[in-house]
Amino acid sequence: MDIIDRVRAVLAGVTDFRRRAGRPYVTLTYAQSLDGSIAARPGHPLALSCQESQVMTHALRASHDAILVGIGTVLADNPRLTVRLVEGKNPQPVIVDSRLRCPPYAHLLRPNCTRPWIATSHQAEPERQAALEELGAHVFRLPTGYHSMINLSDLLAYLADKGINTLMVEGGAQIIANFLASRLVDQIIVTIAPVVVGGLRVVDNLSLFQSNNFPRLGHLFYQQVGGDLVVRGEPTWPAS
Repeated sequence: MDIIDRVRAVLAGVTDFRRRAGRPYVTLTYAQSLDGSIAARPGHPLALSCQESQVMTHALRASHDAILVGIGTVLADNPRLTVRLVEGKNPQPVIVDSRLRCPPYAHLLRPNCTRPWIATSHQAEPERQAALEELGAHVFRLPTGYHSMINLSDLLAYLADKGINTLMVEGGAQIIANFLASRLVDQIIVTIAPVVVGGLRVVDNLSLFQSNNFPRLGHLFYQQVGGDLVVRGEPTWPAS
């Protein structure tokens, strides 16, 4: 059984998760270098995954109902978040954008893309919301918490109400750290590229975690995909 078959089997077994947990099943996935970097510097994308790993990522996208990124990823990468390298349905794109900085030229707002759902704060400018909605985006407002960031529990509850059973979180660094700090991750899939970058760390701000409260992965599965190593596991946290 390869990584995609294993993930599909896991997702097939969580059909009632949304009803029990009140939120979607969350898969956190990203690519990093050997030294834990996801970019050489903030705001500048860096291609790390090999072609085979990119195919795997698109297969993962096709296996989930929705895919989530932060506004930093939209501004840096201008992603499409579609399934192009394999056959499958495009997931619903979700952007976390507390100040509505999503630009009108974003690929996600083009006519041939699935229109994004944008989670923003109650403080965001109404004019920006109107402009994005005119381009087809669905904008909804949620409470904020730590450092004026969108409350992720409220966001996941909203997605559950919209019928989202499985959510794939692709980044960037702040989003990854926030989901881990909030203990809202059910499985983690990390692609490790054989390169040393010395750049932006995946989780650089460890103050988001309390001392000795770091997640540990269980049910580990490793697979070489092309020239990369893919690690899949389920996080557990010590009792508070």
